Amino acid sequence: MNIDNSEFVKRHSRKTKRSVPIGRRRLSLAIIISLFSLYFVLVLFIIQMARVDQTTIVISMTVFVMASLVAFVARRAQHLQAEQEKELILLKEIMEGARGGVLITDRNDKMVYCNRIYCDMCKCNMGDNGCVSCGYSMLLNMFSDSPQYKSLFYSLIESANRGVSDSIDLYCGKQDCEGWYHITAQPIDGYEGFIHWRIDNVTKQYTTDMAIREEREKLIDFTDNAPVGFFSVDENGKFIFANATFARWLGVDLQYLLDNSLLHTYLVDPPDNANPYDIVNKGGDKQVVEVEMKGAMGKPFLTSINYSIMKNENGEIRTRAVVYDLTSEQEIRRALKASEDRFERFYEGAPLGIVLVDSKGLIEDSNIQFARMVGRNTSELENKHFKLLIVDEDREHVLSVMERMQEGQPMSDALDISLHAKGDKLVSVQLHARKISDRGSIVLYFIDVTEKKTLEQQFVQSQKMQAVGQLAGGIAHDFNNLLTAIIGFCDLLLLRHKPGDSSFADIMQIKQNSNRAANLVRQLLAFSRQQTLRQRVHDVTDILTELSHLLRRLIGASVELKMIHGSDLGLIKVDEGQMEQVLINLVVNARDAMDGSGKLVITTQNYTNKKVKPVMQDEMPAGDWVLIKVKDTGSGISKENMERILEPFFTTKGVGEGTGLGLATVYGIIRQSGGFLDIDSKVGKGTTFFLYLPRVSEIDDEDADEEDIAKKNVTKDLTGSECILLVEDEAAVRTFSKRALANKGYDVLCAEDGDVALKIFEKEGADKIDLLITDVVMPGIDGPSLARKIRKVKPDLKIIFMSGYTEDKLKDEIDDNTYFLPKPFTLKALSAKVKEVFE
Repeated sequence: MNIDNSEFVKRHSRKTKRSVPIGRRRLSLAIIISLFSLYFVLVLFIIQMARVDQTTIVISMTVFVMASLVAFVARRAQHLQAEQEKELILLKEIMEGARGGVLITDRNDKMVYCNRIYCDMCKCNMGDNGCVSCGYSMLLNMFSDSPQYKSLFYSLIESANRGVSDSIDLYCGKQDCEGWYHITAQPIDGYEGFIHWRIDNVTKQYTTDMAIREEREKLIDFTDNAPVGFFSVDENGKFIFANATFARWLGVDLQYLLDNSLLHTYLVDPPDNANPYDIVNKGGDKQVVEVEMKGAMGKPFLTSINYSIMKNENGEIRTRAVVYDLTSEQEIRRALKASEDRFERFYEGAPLGIVLVDSKGLIEDSNIQFARMVGRNTSELENKHFKLLIVDEDREHVLSVMERMQEGQPMSDALDISLHAKGDKLVSVQLHARKISDRGSIVLYFIDVTEKKTLEQQFVQSQKMQAVGQLAGGIAHDFNNLLTAIIGFCDLLLLRHKPGDSSFADIMQIKQNSNRAANLVRQLLAFSRQQTLRQRVHDVTDILTELSHLLRRLIGASVELKMIHGSDLGLIKVDEGQMEQVLINLVVNARDAMDGSGKLVITTQNYTNKKVKPVMQDEMPAGDWVLIKVKDTGSGISKENMERILEPFFTTKGVGEGTGLGLATVYGIIRQSGGFLDIDSKVGKGTTFFLYLPRVSEIDDEDADEEDIAKKNVTKDLTGSECILLVEDEAAVRTFSKRALANKGYDVLCAEDGDVALKIFEKEGADKIDLLITDVVMPGIDGPSLARKIRKVKPDLKIIFMSGYTEDKLKDEIDDNTYFLPKPFTLKALSAKVKEVFE
């Protein structure tokens, strides 16, 4: 984006010169005239007062005045140039600060200028001196998969050349820039053929507008096709709203009804001496009345109108009404009585549950769909009191609504309630009801919304878990910095205070408690799925065999532990230590649930599912897995606790007996390892945890090499003499790391942030720096950005990234000369990693 050499900038400079305010020009002219006047006055004065050759005086004074004028003009030109440069900088800042992509092209469709957002959209090459490959062709290429995209762009160009701004919306289907874009072509005044292009990503707005339109269309369609009529009239009785159902009942076109009709025109017996908006003579502002209305060809039909009269915000009177065609209802009842078969098809084939309840609350009849909802036969429901199917918390409210309906009040809004189903299950339904006036019975309509409620709860739960996970990850990252400093300075103190020293025990206490805190941080990171996992291929049988002795000690002698190992088990790729933590957490929970006695069975087997399998809050895709089942005979988990069992800090144990991170940690480790967790529990019978881990078939060579390297680091010499550039924004960690490496003989240069590190690198020279150790998250220039800038000068420089977050966040930065050191680390771990890098 080299703005200083473009034709646009040059022309802008000339235009700026021409646009110098008239006041400034007049001021400059006045100054020049004043100087010439002063010059002539001085010449006349000197000629009269001095006895000097007149020619000499004139020449000298002329030279002086000309020199003054030249200096003044130069100063003025310099000032104008500075003003132009400020305007250009301001113009560039405005362009760069734009929310959308900006492109300026000349009369040949060549790029004059583009901002960084446009370059990011087009995925072009951005150098230090600006864009090197962007242009109008890149914009065309973005939308090459859209139909007739060239003709659309040519139309924009033609409009701009005519001096008219125009815009279009185009969809980009390419993976790296998929979405909807609003493209505007605007001519630039004073620059013929130059076009200012503006490209805005409007995918979110487009999606929102589309959803609103769809919902609005659904609402209109629902209203027009509702089995009841709706209308509203103004203070003059003129219809201002009506649905298609109501217009159809009246036998008129809907638009004609809204444009030319009055309310009283369609009443068989209009009220006398009433307002044009009144439906009956004597009525309140809100009531239900039965009125005969004129239908098609003037044929009357009986209606029940639920209406209200109110004033809107502007003080205008409006009558709003819901109309029920009672004639149609009576005809339906007669038709049902006349044809039982037709009734059965209509009643039993309905996609919603229907129940007929008498005035005593007993179920007279129900359709098959409702019986399926509650897991019973229709014969079982007959003569059963309806209130027994309603859960306790909803029962009183539903019964009060039904009592009001018996008194003649219609049900205004649908109710969201839960019903008891067979097998202690609950079904979430939406209840609609209507009273049958001639029998005193009530028809209840039920729409099963169980799946919808479940999805809503899962969505809310996932949002809550994600928010808490982000919080836990952030806390753990900052806490890791503190622990790194504490553990590091303990290591430095232990170099001077040996076991015989009186301070040795105190230092070891600090270090041990710091390590305990580090374990808590690892639990937080495991829950938030941000801890660093050293995953290797393992046989789960070997892990369980090595861990069995520890597990037996944990559960005690009164609990029977049985392990059943599957045959021909597949391999799994996990962090062995984290996998052991998962099993220990589950076994300890099982021990507590069994209250000291019972049976614990751990089973392993191969598992394959060909379809998606729902597990807790997730859906496990089809695939091959290694299944670990941990089954106990404990107290089990109640349904209300099962919904929250994986939440962080939720525990059923007493105060001080649990952190509530156990199962949250298990879930985090399993999910980060690519697996899934499921739980099956029955109160009083026990709980089974299912751990599904992806099955692998090959052992990576890297996994075997890591163990060999770790063994070598135990006894090898950790000293060195190379020059290390250490970048860490946490002062305590920076101080400890510098001292630790300096004690090993390294030449350490420290920087508190990326900007200082770049200055040190430039000052010392690329040849001197042998290794860069940098924190990942820093204010200003972060670690990866710093590494990329330095690698431009020294591509083969070795780099160690330090972070409390997982190594996966740096997967795009890791190469043969890049390494990772997780926080918190000890003095020995830091020295060993540096030595490993230099070998």
